[in-house]
Parts: sequence; structure tokens; C-alpha cells
Amino acid sequence: MFAKLVAVSLLTLASSQLMAAECKVDVDSTDQMSFNTKEITIDKSCKTFTVNLTHSGSLPKNVMGHNWVLSKSADMAGIATDGMAAGIDKNYLKEGDSRVIAHTKIIGSGEKDSVTFDVSKLTAGESYEFFCSFPGHNSMMKGAVVLK
Repeated sequence: MFAKLVAVSLLTLASSQLMAAECKVDVDSTDQMSFNTKEITIDKSCKTFTVNLTHSGSLPKNVMGHNWVLSKSADMAGIATDGMAAGIDKNYLKEGDSRVIAHTKIIGSGEKDSVTFDVSKLTAGESYEFFCSFPGHNSMMKGAVVLK
């Protein structure tokens, strides 16, 4: 009887974990100015969401650095423009820019960084975008973030 109870408990636990939303994503960036995804879907049941960014290229961050920045779609161009003046030491982001919802640091070859943010900062139905703020990269390195 005990073994049966344990088996049922383990099955219940396993199935509840399968039903739980995935509240993280791995994103890779390359020397070809690209991310390995064009859309990230965040389940509204997630309290926080984590983005793990890697750079699988061979170039250093001062040449082909990448970061992952989240903002409303309408704010992306302004954030990127203002960030150019901030420089690489500030991750090409204007200090204290309230339009930035979340971001990683600029990384280069073989490096990794991650960011975890509060999903309550996102509003269902709003248009969000992720992008790289390294000068000139956001024209190719971008994608949609969808709250479902």
C-alpha cells in the first residue's frame, strides 16, 4: 500500500511540474549579429521570467558584443539611439532609462549573462520587443516578447 501511495504521489508531482509554465528562456547570440529566436512567449502565470544570454561567437565584446534588452516596441529606437552615447561601459544604455524593462550586460565570445525581471511589469496586449543595443545591431537583432 505504501509503495502505491508513493508512486501516486510521484506521478502527481511529475504531472504538476509538466503543467507548470516555463519561466525562463535561453537565448544565443552570434558573430553574425543574430539571436537564435525571433519571439519569446511568457506565460502570464510566471511571477518572474529569466533570460539566459550566451555569445557563441569568437569575437570580443568591443568588436561584436551583444546584450538582451526588453522594452515596449515603440521605445526601442529611442533607447538604442540614446544608448550609443552611453558607451560600452554602460552596456550602450542610458543610465536610469525608465523605458528599459530589463537588460543583460554586453557580452563577447564565450561569455554568458542573465537577467530576471518581474512579469507584472508587462501588460497583456502591449507590444514588446527584445533587442541588442550595441550600435547598429538592433536592426537585425530583435524579436517580439508576447505575454500569454
